[in-house]
Amino acid sequence: MSSRTYYTAVGHFRRRINGLGRSCPVIIINEQEYNVDIQEMALWTTLNWRLLDFPQVEEEYNKLNQDCTIPALRTLENCLGRLCTRGLVASGTGRTDFEALYDLLGGLYVSPLSENLLRRLAAFLKLTVLRGIPASQARKLFQKDQPSEEEAQVMALSRQALLSTAELVKCAELGVRDVSTDEKLMDALYNDNDTTSDNIPDMMLTAKNRERITTAVANLYLRQQIIFQRV
Repeated sequence: MSSRTYYTAVGHFRRRINGLGRSCPVIIINEQEYNVDIQEMALWTTLNWRLLDFPQVEEEYNKLNQDCTIPALRTLENCLGRLCTRGLVASGTGRTDFEALYDLLGGLYVSPLSENLLRRLAAFLKLTVLRGIPASQARKLFQKDQPSEEEAQVMALSRQALLSTAELVKCAELGVRDVSTDEKLMDALYNDNDTTSDNIPDMMLTAKNRERITTAVANLYLRQQIIFQRV
């Protein structure tokens, strides 16, 4: 039986000045910095705020390569595999599009972008400088978003605590609205002997709210309202 695999970027982009006084790109995930070379940065940029299968990754990467020649340090497949191994790119596989999407997002943690102006500025610069998107279009990043009920629920919870998509699904299942402290989060989501942060994506596979919350997370990401983190 055929399957689908989707990929996306994890973390956010910053520029740092190295010991030689040169500007170099880094990816920051949960406050940890990862150095990347030009090809890795280009591929990560291709996947940032996108949910793509491999043919789509290849197409978008080639478009970027036409605009600015990317050093062919390794094959695209090898570069993608390297980023996945380093945790800078996430992948998810399933028999259907939605199963692949949930496998991709279930274990990723949602970080609202609108709550951190520096991240939004960095994202704005990446769009204009790296991708060559006109500032008038990139400025949409700063416009007030009109979320759906599910999207507003995701944002409200994610502003209280760093939650994975699967944890957000469980919050919806239980009607949880307050995870503002570690104690409240643990009591709401991990108050049994079976649930762990590792297995909660599998435990939410049959949850009735899985599709609507996962879709809300995906839509917020595609509209550049959130980024994904790992812990």
